[in-house]
This record gives sequence, structure tokens and C-alpha cells, in this order.
Amino acid sequence: MRTSVFTSFLTAGFLTLTQAGPIVTRAEIETCLTGAGVPIDAKNSADWRRDVAPFNTRLPYTPVAIAVPRNIEQIQKAVLCGKKLGIKVSAKSGGHSYASFGFGGEDGHLIVQLDRMNEVTYDADTDVATVQAGTRLGHLASVLYRNYGRAVSHGTCPGVGISGHFAHGGFGFSSHTHGLAQDFVVGATVVLADGSIVEASETQNPDLFWAIRGAGSNFGIIAKWRLRTFEAPSTLTFFSVDLKWTRTTAVAGLEAVERYARDDMPREINFRVSDYARGQIGIEGLYYGTDAQMREAIAPLLSEAAPQANITRSETVTWIEAVTHYGLIPDVDVSEPSPQENFYAKSLTLNSLSGATAQAFVDYHFTNSSKLPFTRAVWFQLDMHGGYHSAISSKSNSSTAYPHRDKLYIIQFYDRQLFGSFPRDGMNFLDGWVDAVVKTLPGGSAGVKGAVTQKGNEEAKEWGMYVNYADASLDRDTAEKLYYGGNLKKLRQLKARYDPTDLFYYPQGIRPVA
Repeated sequence: MRTSVFTSFLTAGFLTLTQAGPIVTRAEIETCLTGAGVPIDAKNSADWRRDVAPFNTRLPYTPVAIAVPRNIEQIQKAVLCGKKLGIKVSAKSGGHSYASFGFGGEDGHLIVQLDRMNEVTYDADTDVATVQAGTRLGHLASVLYRNYGRAVSHGTCPGVGISGHFAHGGFGFSSHTHGLAQDFVVGATVVLADGSIVEASETQNPDLFWAIRGAGSNFGIIAKWRLRTFEAPSTLTFFSVDLKWTRTTAVAGLEAVERYARDDMPREINFRVSDYARGQIGIEGLYYGTDAQMREAIAPLLSEAAPQANITRSETVTWIEAVTHYGLIPDVDVSEPSPQENFYAKSLTLNSLSGATAQAFVDYHFTNSSKLPFTRAVWFQLDMHGGYHSAISSKSNSSTAYPHRDKLYIIQFYDRQLFGSFPRDGMNFLDGWVDAVVKTLPGGSAGVKGAVTQKGNEEAKEWGMYVNYADASLDRDTAEKLYYGGNLKKLRQLKARYDPTDLFYYPQGIRPVA
């Protein structure tokens, strides 16, 4: 029986039925927490309303209680209360999950709200930063740069919490040059499902260390991260290009982008092809170097992919100015949640977007995007992820739990309702787009939900999905296979070792299978 059966009771504050079965009153879990000295949000207080507000308003869930720890011991005690009472426990760092997995993806979880723990320190002898679990990306970037002149590769949204980001990959506009955010993790302090506090590194619990870099939310609550840093560069150039593609030229353009990204793209370039305006396709990117160097490096791409295109903007900036430019706010040093949005999202990780696959992508986009009402902000981002010179693909798929290093692209599809409720049939647009692409791929003839059973993509070898762009519509089996690919068998075994009762369950989490 699922928790949704008892939603009315839960909302009223009386009962919760966890996946494990027992009925527990709100008073019981709050008594356990407060008795253990764990701060909590009082129901309907200002802090409760802040912490229960989802980033994606399409997917609100009501927790049975919200613990707000200030230290590792309080995280541990919160986990032990959940374990004792049979309540599923969900860590929430920035709360930016597309599928509201920080709330457990369903009603009735104990939420461990981490964002009051946001200290960043740095050891100059080792160039390693120690960062608490609730730190947001903008705060991390600001403290490292302003206090120490250091940096870490990570995503662009300043309000995103580091823990979900680092634990599942952490792609951003430095990844082609420096690698994923998770590639900077040299150690972590983890609270496990049995309440023990352990260290994870190459030499301490190495299997756990492997798992938390790509699938971390399944294995415990990461209380502290230790991150290798690099000297923040003083000269970067951000740029944008109007490609001027049409339906008749876009396929050839995508194929030219692919040839460049696969073999010739210098490591210093990070860029994506995107469309935020239903047909005005362009490039936005960041180059590690001067404007002149950027123009020389990108000239071969533009001459082949879009000879009619022009660079519409470029500016040479410092590291923190580049972070601010792509963060889209004047001060990225934030400690509050990101503004809420009402949306549905999907992703694909692909080895190739050419031939019939590119044609399907382009045809669907140009045929259907214009039919949507202007209350819907629909866009895609085609990020250059792999390739011969990419720092990401310099490691194997099995080097960490992240399984997509061999993929050339990550595509994010996003459909946001600007006003009013998200339409009842609103998911059909992106579902149709992704299925149109997938049906041209090996093992994809039945579309996304049928593809994982088809021979040819049983381990997401040719294509997959990125868990940080979580698709809330996927069932657990499909999500596991597309998110974790060839690493899934090992991850299931480790889940059975570290969380055999599935205390850290969420609807797309890894199953504990010995």
C-alpha cells in the first residue's frame, strides 16, 4: 500500500504510512527528534513553509516531519529516528530536484533539511576544500574565489545544493575542460542507514566512495564533501552565436557540430546548442582564454556548421564574473532556495545526433513547438559532454558510478508553464519529442518506456538519461537502467550492503539486490 492512500490523514497531521508499513503519528517522530536534540521545523511555521516549498510546484509533497540539523551528529540522530520508527528518510540540500526527490518523491518522508549547514573551508597545504552538505553552488564558488582564489568545476545555477549535484555527476560549463563536479571529490563523510558515520575515499570504504560519485542519494546522507580545487583562471571569454538554422539546414548543422565536438573541439571550449525561443537556435559557451583565442578555436565549427552565422556577443571576464553571467543574478552567493517553477523535464545522453536521429529531433521540434501556447516556455539544451579532448571522457564509465562518460551529448528538454496550472496532458509534448528521437536508436523502437527491455540498450550502452535532470514519469526499473547503465548491477549489490531496508527510498532509487 502506498502513502498516497493516507494523504488526507497526513495533511491533517495525524498519521503517516511509510513504505515499510507501520502507522506513525507526527507526534512520535517529532518526539524522537526533539528528544535526541535535533532541531525541527514547527508545522506551518515560516521555516516549515520555506522548507516544504518545492522547486517544481507541479510536484508538491507533504513530509511527516522536517529535521533541520546543524551538525553531523544531528543528521545521525535524525536517521536513527527514521530507522527506529520505520519512516523513509530523504536528504534535501538545495531542494532543486526536478522530481522533488529531496522530499522523497511522495508524501510521508522524514526530510533532513541540510541547507543550514553551508560552511566552506580551505586547506592551502593540500588545495582541498571541506564543504558542508547544504552549501549551494553559488556560495561555494563565491567563498572559494573571494577568499582563496580557487575554483571547482560545477553547474551554473547558483541556488542548486552541492550534494545532489555532486552525488549524481555535476555537469556544467567547465566540465569539458576540467571534468564533472564529482571528479573533484577526494573524500566525504557519510551517515549510513544504520546510523554509523563513516569516511569514504580511495583508501577508506572505496566501494562506497565509488558509489556516491554518481548515485550518492541511494547510500546515505553525505554530511561533508572534500573537494580538490584548482587556481581560478583570470581570463575566460563567454560568447553566444546566432546559428540562423532553419528546418532545412538544421540537420546538416547538427552533423557538423558533431564532427567538431567528437574530434576537433579543444578542451578549452565549453558550449551548448540551445533554443529558448522556438526556432532561434544558437550557441552559448565559455572559453578558457582570450576573445581572440576563442574566435580562432571556434572558426572551424562555424565555417562548416553555419557559415551564415555570427558571434552576437563575447566578453572576456574573470572566473567569478563568468559564474555570475551564467548564474543570471547579480550576486551568486545565495543561501535561499531558487525561485519556484512549474515544469516537466526530460533528458537524453547520446553517442550521436546525426542522420535519422537528427532528422527526427529537428522535425519534431519545428513541427510541434510552434503549436504550443505562449504560456509554455519550452526549450532544449544540447551540451557538448564528451569527445576526444573532453576531460569527462578521459575516464572510463566504470571509474565512478556515473555511467555516461562515453556519451558525446547531454540533452535537457524543459517545458515550463508560465501561468496557471500545468496542463493535464502537458507531459505529452516532451514525451513525444524524446520518443521520436529514441525510436531511431538501437533498442529504442518501442520508445523510452519499452526500450530498456529491448536487446541492444539493456545497459543504456547507446543512450541513457541523466539523473540530475530527473524525469518524474519514469517507473523505477526504467529509471535505474537509463540513469545507471552498465554500473547498475554493482550499484544494486552495494545498495543491499549499505541500505538493505531501503531507508533512503525514493520512487526512482536503486533497488537493494544482493
